Amino acid sequence: MKLSTRDASAYFKKPDADATGLLIYGGDAMRVALRRKEVVERLIGPEGEGEMRLTRISAAELRKDPALLSDAMRAQGFFPGARVALVEDAGDGLAKVIEAAVSDWRPGDAQVIVTAGQLAARSALRKLFEGHSKCYAVGIYDDPPDRAEIEGLLTEAGLTNLDRDATEAVTALSRILDPGDFRQTIEKLGLYMRSVNEPVTSKDVEDCAPQSAEAGLDTLLAVVADGRTQQIAELLRRLYAQGTTPVSLCIAAMRHFRALHAAASDPGGPASGIGRLRPPVFGPRRDTMVRQAQNWGRDKLERAVTLLIDTDLQLRSASTAPQHALVERALIRLSMMGSRGRS
Repeated sequence: MKLSTRDASAYFKKPDADATGLLIYGGDAMRVALRRKEVVERLIGPEGEGEMRLTRISAAELRKDPALLSDAMRAQGFFPGARVALVEDAGDGLAKVIEAAVSDWRPGDAQVIVTAGQLAARSALRKLFEGHSKCYAVGIYDDPPDRAEIEGLLTEAGLTNLDRDATEAVTALSRILDPGDFRQTIEKLGLYMRSVNEPVTSKDVEDCAPQSAEAGLDTLLAVVADGRTQQIAELLRRLYAQGTTPVSLCIAAMRHFRALHAAASDPGGPASGIGRLRPPVFGPRRDTMVRQAQNWGRDKLERAVTLLIDTDLQLRSASTAPQHALVERALIRLSMMGSRGRS
């Protein structure tokens, strides 16, 4: 039986304990692994693996010994309770072996869970599980989690009181983070807010989001746009030490100043323009960008974008000029441009 995306979300929360088996397949191994972990824990409980009610079988092991799956289905553990026989990273080459085991399944046997990579519509494994009356097949795609999934993760983490900006910030994170990173961020946010009685804010979400070289880029761009020229060299040194390249720095700066230019050009004003950005900007960063767009103005931002385009072209040309020096000079010129006329 094939489950739709909506039905699959409900099934993972409450899997059929009497089913013969389940196939979970998809191109993103992390997403498949998270769903596999969720459904196995629902079937045998958090202590199931420790109580030896979960038997893991790799595809390589099953190819060498086709009887492993049937043996795992019937093996009786020391502890009572539901059991799972898990076949990981299977392919269509194992379809006949798995079909033989599934055909011989009886009530009381361990449920067969199979994970696989991307499978075509004519896949033998998909046909086996989709066509069996007591088996299920679920395709895991690269779409971001839907609202129900996000709300489920928030509830599990004890996060039921979020203000509007925080909800939007969480949704934005779900679209840019890998599933595992997103889940860890929500769990971290739950721990962070455990003893706090106030609603979750976008600042709380931002504080718990993964920090990386991208966060350092945001800091550098804020320094440049605010005209704090003396801080540029040290921030550049740190970013280069993290592996950031001059070209990627120039691209990030161009993206930032183009966003400011679009906001400053918006008929509704910079605040309205920042609100139209995609992906959306929240919290203190939003306030900072609104202020920067107001301070710079459309004409000055147009000159800033032109300077960055010229720098980018020079970086990609056959010029022998040192790239690090080119980028540093451009950022210093931007910083000085932005600071002119301020008190």
